[in-house]
Amino acid sequence: MAERLVVVGGDAAGMSAASQARRQRKPGELEIVAFERSHFTSYSACGIPYWVGGTVDGPEALIARSPEEHRARGIDLRMRTEVTELDLDRGRVRARDLDGGVRESWTGFDKLVLATGARPRRPALPGIDAPGVHGVQTLDDGQALLDTLATTGGRRAVVVGAGYIGVEMAEALIDRGYSVTVLDRREQPMSTLDPDMGALVHTAMCGLGIETVRGAVVTAVLTDGAGRARAVATEDTEYPADVVVLGMGVRPETALAAAAGLPLGESGGLLTDLGMRVRGQDAVWAGGDCVEVLDLVSGHTRHIALGTHANKHGQVIGANVGGGYATFPGVVGTAVSKVCDLEIARTGLLERHALAAGLQFVTATIESTNHAGYYPGARPMHVKMLAERRTGRLLGTQIVGREGAAKRVDIAAVALTAGMTVEQMTALDLGYAPPFSPVWDPVLVAARKATAAVRAAGA
Repeated sequence: MAERLVVVGGDAAGMSAASQARRQRKPGELEIVAFERSHFTSYSACGIPYWVGGTVDGPEALIARSPEEHRARGIDLRMRTEVTELDLDRGRVRARDLDGGVRESWTGFDKLVLATGARPRRPALPGIDAPGVHGVQTLDDGQALLDTLATTGGRRAVVVGAGYIGVEMAEALIDRGYSVTVLDRREQPMSTLDPDMGALVHTAMCGLGIETVRGAVVTAVLTDGAGRARAVATEDTEYPADVVVLGMGVRPETALAAAAGLPLGESGGLLTDLGMRVRGQDAVWAGGDCVEVLDLVSGHTRHIALGTHANKHGQVIGANVGGGYATFPGVVGTAVSKVCDLEIARTGLLERHALAAGLQFVTATIESTNHAGYYPGARPMHVKMLAERRTGRLLGTQIVGREGAAKRVDIAAVALTAGMTVEQMTALDLGYAPPFSPVWDPVLVAARKATAAVRAAGA
């Protein structure tokens, strides 16, 4: 009799796991049932801001594999079906057909994969759930926002939060012809950067015509007589809004897991071993935005919602569920984004992360150019590095600049993964030609300055 694998969640991690398990095991050996509550599967959530802004087509262009394609590969994929309960003792899940009323049914499993993703942060504020207020995490969310933009009469948008999603959505709304105000409680936008590097992003946002209000504590979303959002109130004033977008990040969607008594970390994400098996469970795996992963730099677990990780998690889970062996060793926290032509990148620890981990460190910040200074089109690039005070081990890198800035962070990501010191980095044999880099690449210039800081600290 065939084993049954049940997958909860039909995006990157879930369907990667299902597809990899199918490749490992024949249909007669393994039955795969997957549940997805939305209208879409296997899509690029990272592309939603560019779809909203009109840079790319959607939603079809953002879909890597349709439900029909998954079914053709031997996966029983049930769309618009929400799992409402996990019964781990009996090995079954209860699911509801969202388009069929209140009908619910149980499905048994031999092996279970949880890939429930994350949900946008929605603070418990008056009016936060009013029509016209949008979180942006799924293609359904993106379509709902576009529907609002198509029907609203005004052209004023307020984005609450200035993290990656908030900044990207602000630019998308500018591209749509909206007047955009970004409200953020921090001193600088992009909490994924240190404040001194975030200040560079703030300057770029102002140049794009985005009003950015720092230190703004939102207290409510104000509504009109019809109950729709009309403004966002802070402790000091209110900002008129025809549409409100929440850009305060996401939290793991682990309500089902918590109700079933599965182990959660500090951020609320599921805790797994290196094989992505949920700790303390023999037949339950988890991956994607609903889990916490090991930070290879700090040694602690953390929640990082990225499609790159989710797909890798799925591959590891599918291999293990299918009878093979694979591990996911951890991450260094690499992420890139942009505001107009300003590229933003980080990997490793920020100053506050290093302090929280009890690490003593030095910092070095340099300004260089993306090309040789004499080559046409050379633009400024800022690089900041953190290095451990005693050993010189690289702890983190942040880069803000124009063309060619963002992907340079991959040099530091590899160095972090390898546990290199900043002094070792100065000898890296990187590619050079005037159209691509100065003789000394900006990353190496920062490594040299960080090396000098480590030596001075030890003197």
